Amino acid sequence: MVGNGSVGGVCVVRLDRLARDLVLQEQLLAEIRRQGGRLFTISAAEAGYLSDDPDDPSRRLIRQVLGAVSEYERAIIALQLRAGRRRKAEKGGFAYGSPPLGWRAERGQLVVDETEAVALARMGELRHDGANLREIATVLADEGHRTKRGARWHPQTVARALQSA
Repeated sequence: MVGNGSVGGVCVVRLDRLARDLVLQEQLLAEIRRQGGRLFTISAAEAGYLSDDPDDPSRRLIRQVLGAVSEYERAIIALQLRAGRRRKAEKGGFAYGSPPLGWRAERGQLVVDETEAVALARMGELRHDGANLREIATVLADEGHRTKRGARWHPQTVARALQSA
């Protein structure tokens, strides 16, 4: 941590890896400096713009312009992803994130996952019988049911699964 003196600074590959939001970039840079640290980049092209010089305000300007360009690039990427997902959904394909428990994406379509559907039905039964989330997680684990990613059940995972069902 920079603030306690155990670290002298933060190193990034490029400044846009620190933040792709200009305001956040400048806040992080100011906080690192406030705590007595320095920011380093392995990009030789950016290295000269990381420190401010009262006799050369162009350093700060160039750093902020680069930050604004990174923010713009991030917005364009997000726009393109949204448009691509929308086009895929319009064609009838599954386009949004991980399928909920009980479903899987197969060739762009949602199909029932029988194993997960059994676990989801069991959750519903237990909840209907008055079991709390922790009890449901314990029963699912004891019965050998696994989460979508194969991990053990936690109360919050059960809550999300029940909510999306």
